[in-house]
Amino acid sequence: MQPTASHFVNGAYLEDTAGTPMPVIFPATGAEIARVHAATPAVVEAALASARSAQVEWAALMGVERGRILRRAADIIRERNRELSELETLDTGKPIQETLVADATSAADALEYFGGIAASLGGEHMQLGGDWAYTMRVPLGVCVGIGAWNYPTQIAAWKGAPALACGNTMVFKPSEQTPLCALKVAEILVEAGAPAGVYNVIQGAGEVGRALVEDPRTAKVSLTGSAGTGKKVYAAAAAQMKHATMELGGKSPLIIFDDADLESAVSGAINANFYASGQVCSNGTRVFVQSGIKDAFLTRLTERTAQAIIGDPRDEATNFGPMVSEDQLAITCSYIEKGLSEGARLIHGGKRLDRPGCYIEPTIFADVTDDMTIAREEIFGPVMCVLDFETENDVVSRANATDLGLSGAVFTADLTRAHRVVHAIDAGSLWINQYNLTPVEVPFGGMKGSGIGRENSRTAVEHYSQLKTVYVGMSPVEAAF
Repeated sequence: MQPTASHFVNGAYLEDTAGTPMPVIFPATGAEIARVHAATPAVVEAALASARSAQVEWAALMGVERGRILRRAADIIRERNRELSELETLDTGKPIQETLVADATSAADALEYFGGIAASLGGEHMQLGGDWAYTMRVPLGVCVGIGAWNYPTQIAAWKGAPALACGNTMVFKPSEQTPLCALKVAEILVEAGAPAGVYNVIQGAGEVGRALVEDPRTAKVSLTGSAGTGKKVYAAAAAQMKHATMELGGKSPLIIFDDADLESAVSGAINANFYASGQVCSNGTRVFVQSGIKDAFLTRLTERTAQAIIGDPRDEATNFGPMVSEDQLAITCSYIEKGLSEGARLIHGGKRLDRPGCYIEPTIFADVTDDMTIAREEIFGPVMCVLDFETENDVVSRANATDLGLSGAVFTADLTRAHRVVHAIDAGSLWINQYNLTPVEVPFGGMKGSGIGRENSRTAVEHYSQLKTVYVGMSPVEAAF
């Protein structure tokens, strides 16, 4: 299932070994499993030229025709879910237990959903007495997608599906750490009938992304990445008045009240911190626990976290795998040291495992205060911070005391309070008695420093298209002179 070249441009694999070599490392062993090359200026040019040339033909198709191709691609992905999940596991190190249900399948969901609504993307008619007006929803042109390394297959489709449904074409740059999966998405789209150049994938680090963003042929930029990177990309897009969607990081609150179901609250905290080894932008890494349930929560949380099966991610029994890279592991370890030095109480984990690969124990800190570094900065690793609170007003104020606002959640048996609290939290994606479920039918995105725009749902159509308004006069025109 591995791709046969570094890039996929104009409907076919493309290699240019003049580009900087980029080893692909399997995080569970440290072994090099593949090698790709960063896009040279010639590859960047070929991808953009191909996307621009294909866009006119693609946009001219009826929406139902575009949708049929996207739905066919979704069917192919589902048929090959096992192989694509194995590739995702090799690319990211995530357990096959996770990738079988959360990665290629969610990419298929996105392609199926936007394929299903492609035929219905239109404007509206407005009667204005004898005159009338109408709007047309038209594509933007060439869209650039820049992916993150934690969900390479999913992100390639989350950006590509709405873009293509609206009649745009795309040049997608995966993270340099996980370059393989998006190539298979591009290959499958062509197999499903997408014309050459409609969806292109090229490799590279920041300089390749910069070239794509700054090129005048690019009409839209969609980034999934850190808040710091997002500010730079957004500024570059704004300099040329390009459309932009920024899906960035978070330091999200998970609030657990005394009346919450204990097992569900513990499950929510585990999912919000340790799924994908903690490498999820929407994770609820600030777990606020009301004092009345604190001791029982910490006891049960520690018991259940100790049951994590840490092992080879290719083994379906494994439910906690390695981190994506040595660099990300080192960052996580440095934050654990800061937590210890600033007085947080380590109640589980905290150590790198003595085995090959990028393994670290799931880590839990208790007695964390709001001013500690681990409570303020995004770690992007399996480090949970448990903070105490007494009252609703207090916890809402503390939950909002961050420049970020991606996600949040409330666990409580009082649904009136649940709705009141999520209404008060400054975040774009919230859950009640659940965490980190992101079906394609629901908009996903953040507030404040966590980004702008939304992925998924019909809302995404607004970010991959624009309206033309046409006023139709039905009577002779009068003028003052």
